[in-house]
Amino acid sequence: MHGKEYGNTQEEIPMTEQSVHATPTHELTEEWMSPKEICHELQIPEQTFYQWRSRGVGPHAYRIGRHLRITRSDLDAWLAQRSDP
Repeated sequence: MHGKEYGNTQEEIPMTEQSVHATPTHELTEEWMSPKEICHELQIPEQTFYQWRSRGVGPHAYRIGRHLRITRSDLDAWLAQRSDP
């Protein structure tokens, strides 16, 4: 069955191009990065990343099981705060 039922009647709701593409997929998913990926992108040693983290100055990170992950949006926001005018 397609559509919603109201009482004893069923109303067909057509799928439109707009309703299918209302929210782009990239807004629904977040890119998760490992410290190694971030260090590769920033061209810094992993030791530097972990020193920042121990001092509380690195990007916000999430502990997922035994893995440390940083979202792309958190990394981008952290970098934007440190841009040199």
